[in-house]
Amino acid sequence: MGSIEGQVALVTGSSRGIGKAVAIELSTAGATVVVNYVSNQQAAEEVVNEIKSSGGKAVAVQADVSKVEDAQRLIKETIDQFGKLDILVNNAGINRDRTLRRMSPDEWREVISTNLDSVYNCVSAALPHMSEGGGHIINMSSVIGQMGNLGQANYGATKAGMIGFTKSAAQELARYNITVNAVCPGFISTDMVEALADNIKETLIGRIPVGRFGKPEEVAAVVRFLVTEGDYITGQQININGGLYM
Repeated sequence: MGSIEGQVALVTGSSRGIGKAVAIELSTAGATVVVNYVSNQQAAEEVVNEIKSSGGKAVAVQADVSKVEDAQRLIKETIDQFGKLDILVNNAGINRDRTLRRMSPDEWREVISTNLDSVYNCVSAALPHMSEGGGHIINMSSVIGQMGNLGQANYGATKAGMIGFTKSAAQELARYNITVNAVCPGFISTDMVEALADNIKETLIGRIPVGRFGKPEEVAAVVRFLVTEGDYITGQQININGGLYM
């Protein structure tokens, strides 16, 4: 297992769920972690404290990465504090599920800006600092971006867009020794999935060959692999979905 001792990792939207698991996993592998959050400072500080209590280094930085200025400030604060940025995990995301007949323009735009604009905003701000020494960019896409889902046209569009962005960025940035990959989780036991009605959960599990939802830690382990062992992996979609989509 490779080490990323001394490297600096920024994980957007990492106060809970998959982002939290990724932040903790990268810290365990030796990275100093910037825990980004929008509004829940207490949850972000709890993640930081959990990392510190295990001997790791972490700070929490508030920023709404759907906004260009906030993303730029987030990167600047990271560089000001730690002098570099080696790993960027674009994990921030929301869902506003609604059928197309009922979806409002605001529900469309909010999901697009939070899930997809944020990827461009953060990568664009980070590149001048990453290109000097190389690094890894991980975009947290979704199985929904690959196969679609009822009531998730906005969410699916953003997650498919992240895959297209990943492939293009990987081709552009390889010359700077920067890998860019998309991780595509299936249904993972997070607040978003746990909020579903029991009958919907049962239906979903029935469609998953391994017969259960995934764990955030299982997604985090894939991210860890990509940044510790994945120097020859770029432009890929890494599926972690229990066989739901092949």
